[in-house]
Amino acid sequence: MRLRILFLFIGIVYLGFLKAQDDAFSKPTINDDMTIDPDQNEKWKMGEYGYSAKPKNMWELGLHLGNYFISSDVDTRLPSLGFGVHLRKAIHYGFSIRGDLFYGVAKGLDPQRSSNAVMDIDLIPAVRNQVNDLYRNYKTKYFYGSIQGVLNIGNILFHAERNKWNTYLFLGVGLDNNVTKIDALNGNSAYNWSGVSGDVDTKAGRKQIKSDLKGILDGDYETDARKQKAVFRLGDKTNIHPMFQAGVGISRKINKRVNIGLEHQVMLSDNDLLDGFEYRSTFDQSNNNDIGHYTSIRIGINLGSFDKRTEPLYWMNPIDGALNDIAELKQRPVLDLTDSDGDGVIDMMDQEPNTVAGAPVDVRGVALDSDGDGVPDYQDKEPYSPPGYDVDGNGVAKIDGPWVTEDEVADMINSRIANIKTEWFLPMIHFDLDKYYIKPEFYGQLHHVATVMKEHPDVKVVAAGFADVRNTDAYNNVLSYKRAKASIDYLVEKYGISRDRFILQYGGEQTEIVDDLPDNHNTSLEQERMQYMNRRVEFRVAKPGDQEMGMPEGPDAGKNTPGSSRPGVKYSGNRNSGY
Repeated sequence: MRLRILFLFIGIVYLGFLKAQDDAFSKPTINDDMTIDPDQNEKWKMGEYGYSAKPKNMWELGLHLGNYFISSDVDTRLPSLGFGVHLRKAIHYGFSIRGDLFYGVAKGLDPQRSSNAVMDIDLIPAVRNQVNDLYRNYKTKYFYGSIQGVLNIGNILFHAERNKWNTYLFLGVGLDNNVTKIDALNGNSAYNWSGVSGDVDTKAGRKQIKSDLKGILDGDYETDARKQKAVFRLGDKTNIHPMFQAGVGISRKINKRVNIGLEHQVMLSDNDLLDGFEYRSTFDQSNNNDIGHYTSIRIGINLGSFDKRTEPLYWMNPIDGALNDIAELKQRPVLDLTDSDGDGVIDMMDQEPNTVAGAPVDVRGVALDSDGDGVPDYQDKEPYSPPGYDVDGNGVAKIDGPWVTEDEVADMINSRIANIKTEWFLPMIHFDLDKYYIKPEFYGQLHHVATVMKEHPDVKVVAAGFADVRNTDAYNNVLSYKRAKASIDYLVEKYGISRDRFILQYGGEQTEIVDDLPDNHNTSLEQERMQYMNRRVEFRVAKPGDQEMGMPEGPDAGKNTPGSSRPGVKYSGNRNSGY
C-alpha cells in the first residue's frame, strides 16, 4: 500500500513536468495595483522615487510525502511512511515563514536480545512479569505542528531573469506527540525465541536474525511502551514535547503555479523514548535522545490570481528591476552635439547634415526653399517666384507677359508672409502627472516662442492646455487651464511680453495626441510615456475668431504643485530627451 501511494505521488509530479509552461521562466509583468503601495510604484516608474513597492505575492500550499525513521537505541526498519501539509508565505525575497503539520509511522527491530537487567528498566511492570528477555521492537505513531523560518539562497541572479531551481535552509520550533507500542507478547504469553539463529556480530548474521524474528512476531504491537515523565500532557495519556527542527531542501519550478522539491529534516526533542527504550544494553547505557528524520518529496501550489498577485517572492529575482532599468538606459541614444555643417541643427536631428555653409535652414536642418520651386534660397536668384510658373536653373520664373507691377509683387510678398505666419511651427511643452509647473527642460521651447513673438510684435499666440484621461472632465479642465496659465505667466514674467498678446484656451482630455489609453494607473512603462505626451500646452499663431477662455468650474486640480522648483529626485541631463 505504501508503494502504491508513493508511485501515485511520483506520477502526479511527472505529469506536472509534462505540463511545464515556457512563460514560467520569463520576466513577470508587475502592475502598480499588484504592489502594496501603488503610488510609490508609480513614482518609481516616473523616476520620482528611488525604490519600487513590494509586490503582493501568493501563499504556497504544500503537500509532502516521504520516509520517516527514528535514530535511536533500536535499529530502524525501512521504509516507513510519513506525510503532511504546509502553508508558506514570503516575508521578503530571501526569507519566508512556513507552518507545517506532519504525521508518520516508524518501526524498529533489534537483532540483539536484551537481558533481564535491561528489561527491568525498559518494560512496564505488567509485562515484565511475563517476559524474561526480548528482541526489542517498536511501532511509533508521531505527530508534530511547527512554525519554520525558511532562508532562500537561490533567487538573487545577475545573469538570468528567472531561476528554475531554488535551494533553501530552515529552522523550526513546535510541539510533538508520540504513541509507541511494543510487540512483547504472543497473544497472552511470552515469545519462544528458540527458532532464532544467527551471529549478531556479523551483517549476515543480523540479517538472518531479523528474518527469523519476522516469522515469529505476530505484528500486533499490543504493549504500551514507556513514556517520558514530567512533561506537558493533554489529559493523562497524551504527552506533548517542545520540538526543534533543522533541514535543507531544493525545489524545481514546474510552471508558474506548481513546484516540486526534495527535502530532509531532523526533529529534536528532549525525549529518549520515541522508540520506547532508554538503553541499548547493560554495557551501552547511552542516554542520548532519540532523533527523528524525515526525507520527503514536496509539491508546492501557489494560491491566488496572477492578475492580482505575483508568484511567491522566493521565485522572483529581487534585482530584476534595477538590471532592466540599466539595460534600458544603455539603449538610449548618447547625446552628441556635433553640428558638421554649422547650420545650428545638431547632426542627431539634422535631416540634411551637409548643407552648404551659410545657407538658411529650417528647424530640420534642411536648406530653405521659400517659394517651393525646387531651388534652395541660397541658390535662388528669385527666392519668392510667383506660384504656378516654371523656373529656370537659377529659380527665376519664366513669365512671357504681361509683367507684374511692383504693387502686385508687394501684394504677393505680403500675402506670402501672412501665410508663413499662420504656418509657423511653435513648440509644445509637457507636464508631470497632476502637475502644472514649468519643467526646466522646456525653458528652451518657451524661449523659442518668446523669440518669435518679439520679432513679430503684431502676432498674437494661442496657448492651449491639455491633460491625460485619468480623472474627471471637470478636474482635467481646471488642470489644463492652470497649465496654459502657468506657461503664459512664465513668458510674461521672463520675457516681458504683454499679456494681451496671448489667448488662453484649454481642452482637458478631449483632444489627445495618443488615444485609447487606460483611464487608471494600471499601465505599462510604454503606456505611461504615451500618457505623458497628452499632458501638454500647445502654442500656435492666433486666427480670427480665437477667444480667451475663462477659468472653468471644478476642483482645485494640481493643488500641491510647487511654484518654481522641481520636486522629487534631482538628476543631470534631460530624462525626456533620452539622456
